[in-house]
Amino acid sequence: MPRPLRPLTAPNPLTLAVLAACAALGAHAAEEAPALSTVTVTAKGYAADDLQTPGSSAAFEREEIVASGAQNVGELLRGEPGLAVASDGAQGQNPAIRGLKRESVVLLVDGMRLNSAQPAGAIASFMSLGLADRVEVVKGPSSVLYGTGALGGAINVLLPQARFEPGVRFDAAAGYDSASKGLRGTGVVNLAQGDHALMAGVSLAHLDDYKSPNGTVPRTGYDSESFIGQYRFRIDGQQQLRASYQQHTDEDVWYPGSTKFVNPVIGSTTVRSPKQERTLAELGYSRKGAGEAPLNIDVRVWRQEMERQIWSHASGLGRENSKTRVSFTTDGLDARADWLAHPQHLVSFGANAWRMEASPERYVAGAAPTFTLGRNDPFSNGQIDALGVYVQDDMRFGKLNVLAALRHDTVEGSAASMNNGAVTGGLARRDSAFSGSLGAIYEISPLLRPYVTLSRGFRAGEMRERYEASPRGDGYYYVGNPQIKPETATQLEIGVKGQNEQAAWQVAAYRNRISDYITGRVTGAVINGMQVKATENIGRVTLTGFEAQGRLRVAAGHWLNAGLSVLRGDNDTLDEPLFQMPADELSLGWEGRVAEGWTADVTGRFVRRQDRVATIFAQGTENATPGFVTADLGATYRWQKQSLRVALKNLADKAYHEHLAEGVSGQEILAPGRSLQLTWKGSF
Repeated sequence: MPRPLRPLTAPNPLTLAVLAACAALGAHAAEEAPALSTVTVTAKGYAADDLQTPGSSAAFEREEIVASGAQNVGELLRGEPGLAVASDGAQGQNPAIRGLKRESVVLLVDGMRLNSAQPAGAIASFMSLGLADRVEVVKGPSSVLYGTGALGGAINVLLPQARFEPGVRFDAAAGYDSASKGLRGTGVVNLAQGDHALMAGVSLAHLDDYKSPNGTVPRTGYDSESFIGQYRFRIDGQQQLRASYQQHTDEDVWYPGSTKFVNPVIGSTTVRSPKQERTLAELGYSRKGAGEAPLNIDVRVWRQEMERQIWSHASGLGRENSKTRVSFTTDGLDARADWLAHPQHLVSFGANAWRMEASPERYVAGAAPTFTLGRNDPFSNGQIDALGVYVQDDMRFGKLNVLAALRHDTVEGSAASMNNGAVTGGLARRDSAFSGSLGAIYEISPLLRPYVTLSRGFRAGEMRERYEASPRGDGYYYVGNPQIKPETATQLEIGVKGQNEQAAWQVAAYRNRISDYITGRVTGAVINGMQVKATENIGRVTLTGFEAQGRLRVAAGHWLNAGLSVLRGDNDTLDEPLFQMPADELSLGWEGRVAEGWTADVTGRFVRRQDRVATIFAQGTENATPGFVTADLGATYRWQKQSLRVALKNLADKAYHEHLAEGVSGQEILAPGRSLQLTWKGSF
């Protein structure tokens, strides 16, 4: 007899928080008890067992996030199989999934899309990781659930939710690292009585310029503060209303990876942000179904505002040579449902709609000798509208799980003008596309579950790629393309995964072919004495990779861990390696109980030299990166509901930088050197 699908919970944040908490408790007990299967919500759009999902994903619990000492999402994901980080500073850590960077990765917070055009920095840094309960990553094209942009995958940061637990609960964490003399603190309180629940949280961070093995790296310090709040009202046993608010502010952020020499008079320019702020407000309704064919519903409306000051400091002038103020405002509506239509069919369907608007105000230095700042807006009244609808069927036939999904998206961009008002025609473009996925996984045994999945993704040009047309602080003259064609990606992935009380593992091989690949290319042309970087479709690229990771219990309370990433990117049009691909790497580690209440861990990261670099496309802007090895040590003491962790990062004080670090070729800033980290976490 085929096993019936169990009715799954509605895709609302409260359910996700409860599942994450259960998984975290399971992770703590894993020293002796059998490891629990990972539950994720991002891969299928609702809570689902990873071992019944045909595809690759990763999840990081609250315990891991706090213990990592990471300040942002990019730093947390660095070194994980299939994941990398493209950095232009300490705050600007952009996650990359299988070689695809920020424009090709959809970032979500509690399932809501973070939209912004990012000339510098990382959109993933516009939130406090210190508040996160869980971070989930789906690797590979995910447009079928998340729409335009998800060619590389999706990252979902799940924040605390108001819980109907009578009384008052307080969770807190604090950390320090010696490399930046950084101080961090987080506190979250939950109050509930009857049908009312209230959650509020705050996170603060102060970081000085960090030290590398070669000395202090200037302009890497900054200050951050975050606030979150949520109120929930339980209408009855099935229905809830919620109101949520998020605010994050960074001050005095520099992006030293953007430093570029312009000329002897202006000197070198470096992009910085005196202040940048993200706010998000949400109203939501959820209903949990009942009976033999339950229908679960979740509907939300939200607004996000991303306000940035983007200055360019010129060393020769001793002041800014450009200033930009911009607010990216996005209004969104998400509606989704899952329905147990048949014991073997869990059908989910939904619609997502959003509109992003921006009108940057930019002032750029004129000619010598005064270099007076004059108005030169890249574009005005830019707008992107997106609408997508999808349906998915999660089918169970005995030990075979089949997942099929189809989506249609329409994306339309427009602007009133670009190039400081010089261009007013030909600025509208509308694109439509189908995305889909078909996958199957079969349980031969708990440790042997082979799977295969075919997925198609879609990405229309974002606002900066369409309408950027002006000098920018990094020394290039940017030329946008309002008629840029959308990218389409088709990926075939074959893998196997499994888990029991003694081991957990996953291996995946994939090939992702992208047509009409969008990129910013240095053309060799010069406008107003500046090199031109133009947005273009360069034809077809192919990404081929292999990933493996595993965990083995070698003795009671002792585990060995390993991870491997191998990736090859090819620019098929130019017949050369694709620009800025992560290097191959291997990680090996051990963790185990060493005394009553104490666990210890050691991790080694072995990164291969990356000499597969672009030459024709890059025109000398990409150089080979030496290989490197780093080691981290840590020890954690747990008592009652508290823990204290002591760790040494980069134990050997190795001088290195990631291959995707931004900067003038050969002059990229070094990563932090040896650092002592202290972390405390507690619940009351």
